[in-house]
Amino acid sequence: MKIILAFCALLLVAPLHAQENLSFNFGFDHIALSVKDVDKEAAFCANVLKLQEITNRSKLAGVRWFSLGQGKELHLISIVKDNVVMNKAIHVALTTPNFDAFVQTLEAHKIPYSDWPGNPQKINIRADGIKQIFFQDPEGIWYEVNSVVESSNTK
Repeated sequence: MKIILAFCALLLVAPLHAQENLSFNFGFDHIALSVKDVDKEAAFCANVLKLQEITNRSKLAGVRWFSLGQGKELHLISIVKDNVVMNKAIHVALTTPNFDAFVQTLEAHKIPYSDWPGNPQKINIRADGIKQIFFQDPEGIWYEVNSVVESSNTK
């Protein structure tokens, strides 16, 4: 009888132990941004950020999708009418090997940018030497663009 009880206890404990070691192995898929004017925001994404618009597989009106590369996406959603207020600490961070050219693009479009402390038209240099700027799109969403380029060796 003791053997049967021990075996039953083992059957109950084993699934609990397996759940402790469970890993979901998440990967990043997309970011969704709430916007008031999806067409104006889409124009900003296409013309300033040079993102490629992709098929909106949700088929919902008022939603537009853009590729961030490597299977990652940006979804613009205008169907939720609640106000969204974000400060600079909540931002979309993008990286480019053409950082200086991107800064020139912002200047050509007369889009103000700043360093992290908020000094206008200044580039922030992090302690690790990475250049970064911060700016807002027409909806007030904060963006960071930096000079970091993800190495294909780190994947």
